[in-house]
Amino acid sequence: MPKNKGKGGKNRRRGKNDNENEKRELVFKEDGQEYAQILKMLGNGRCEAYCFDEKKRLCHIRGKLRKKVWVNVGDIVLLGLRDFQDDKADVILKYTPEESRNLKRYGEIPDTAQINEGGADEVEEGEEGGPDIDFDFDDVDEI
Repeated sequence: MPKNKGKGGKNRRRGKNDNENEKRELVFKEDGQEYAQILKMLGNGRCEAYCFDEKKRLCHIRGKLRKKVWVNVGDIVLLGLRDFQDDKADVILKYTPEESRNLKRYGEIPDTAQINEGGADEVEEGEEGGPDIDFDFDDVDEI
């Protein structure tokens, strides 16, 4: 058998998708669609989302978004509702934080929706730059 002398397969040759900096037109919901915020990632392309019609739904990330657009906890997404299953939906589109702020400004999503820009697991930091932990040296001596 021939030896692999290259630096990877065809995915390496394909190149990066550099269109994340381009502005796109803001997509509003139509009938049969709803805005939602991701509550929990369940794995296998599924997640739990809180729709802004006050319902929690189990969502399936469609194949077009699956490995190209990373959906995280706290993201604002557009869901396609199912006619035959009210408690399930499909993720159609993920909004960027800037698009989410515009939706909030237009009154499409409620003002109570939290738009996170960094990530879901950010740590509150104190003055020194580390996690904010308070303890006395007297407590350390007792241990």
